[in-house]
Amino acid sequence: MISMITMQNRSSALDIDAVRAFALVAELQSFTRAGQSLGETQSAVSLKLKRLENRLGTRLIERTPRSVALTDNGRSFLHNARELLAAHDRALSGGAAPQRRLSIGFSDHAAGPELAPILARISEFDPDLQLDVRIGFSSALQDDFDRGKLDAVVVREEGRRRRGERLVEDELGWFASPSFLTRATRPLRLAMLAAPCGIRADAIRALQKKKREWTEAFTGGGVTAIAAVITVGLAVAPLARRIAPPGTIDLGPALDLPPLRKSVVVLHSRTSDPHANASLHALASAFRRAAAKT
Repeated sequence: MISMITMQNRSSALDIDAVRAFALVAELQSFTRAGQSLGETQSAVSLKLKRLENRLGTRLIERTPRSVALTDNGRSFLHNARELLAAHDRALSGGAAPQRRLSIGFSDHAAGPELAPILARISEFDPDLQLDVRIGFSSALQDDFDRGKLDAVVVREEGRRRRGERLVEDELGWFASPSFLTRATRPLRLAMLAAPCGIRADAIRALQKKKREWTEAFTGGGVTAIAAVITVGLAVAPLARRIAPPGTIDLGPALDLPPLRKSVVVLHSRTSDPHANASLHALASAFRRAAAKT
């Protein structure tokens, strides 16, 4: 009788690999990216999910050619799945949470208001992952990445640097408070990050090409400071529309300013740890979703 119960329990146990595949598909909203995180094909992930759904007797994922979404039962199961995976990983590590660390750099112009919820999403996805986050200029962060000082960077694509995973294409404009129009003067009052900011360099080149006079009314150490200055109407700043502070508008057309070229934000990573890779895929998905809402 005991052996029979044991065999029944074994036959009804959940496949931990299938549960992990489900959690990744749910978080990344993509069978392809989940497969990349696991080092498996898309079809292998689909098969694991099918086995899990058969075992639970319910559909967890609704899949169309263009989207992946959780069913009501899938959303209910996701919390339990994460707890099961965390307990499994603790058991493998001898009862203590495994120590994993990911150092990642964000370009100040790329991070934007989405940074806080994105980091929270990563923490929710992998509570045991220790994040070391640095904010800086794209060129400096890329240099540190190339030297092996950072595991991953989210930066603006610049010059002849090798291309990373494309996250979003930003439209740039000349943002300021609407009240700035009433006090607009020549030369144009600009608020920009210090050199070697790439967007600063692009903006200066565009103004010089148009032969537009300008003066640097404010030099900021971060986008947050720039946002404060333009919100109160003291200057105009070249910014991505996605990160422009609420209440500001693109005054480029009204002030006859030159158009700015679009900015591509990319992810570079080198970590081989599957957990860290999964977290980076979660970051990329969260970044794209947040950018799409702006």
